[in-house]
Amino acid sequence: MAWADPKCLFPFIIQMAQRLALRRFLFISHQKLSVLPVSILSKVSAVPCYPRSLVPLTQITVPASIRTFSTTPVYRVTFNIQDGSDFQDRVVNSQKPVVVDFHAQWCGPCKILGPRLEKMVAKQQGKVLMAKVDIDDHTDLAIEYEVSAVPTVLAIKNGDVVDKFVGIKDEDQLEAFLKKLIGA
Repeated sequence: MAWADPKCLFPFIIQMAQRLALRRFLFISHQKLSVLPVSILSKVSAVPCYPRSLVPLTQITVPASIRTFSTTPVYRVTFNIQDGSDFQDRVVNSQKPVVVDFHAQWCGPCKILGPRLEKMVAKQQGKVLMAKVDIDDHTDLAIEYEVSAVPTVLAIKNGDVVDKFVGIKDEDQLEAFLKKLIGA
């Protein structure tokens, strides 16, 4: 049987692997991906798929559901602090007001407040930024800003702490906290 020969199986296996990788990368359904020409799949991988003579000559349009990539940088409203100098650059020296969420991975209330606070900050449409500081990774910052319990949220404007709360707040309270920071 010809399929038992490894030389015949190898291109088939490579094509299947390339389709799987491309489908996972582009989140395209298997049906849409199976109609792509082999020439497109061979450009995705450094491993050649088939000689050009075996590539189908009919060109099929690429589905509109394929995601496009942009080289324009995306400005994130929420970010994780990496170290003290990162905190200085992105929070203390920020032109916009910044909400700083001091949290810990093991803290149950932090896991509730974090997403809620991120959602409320996102609703402000870039008027305020949110920095997340893990107190286990950055104990120096927690000590400097007198964080004695988590979650602790600071409102920093022009490098100064203008407001603070400890514990969980509901969405209305968070909205009032953010409005006060933007208007303060």
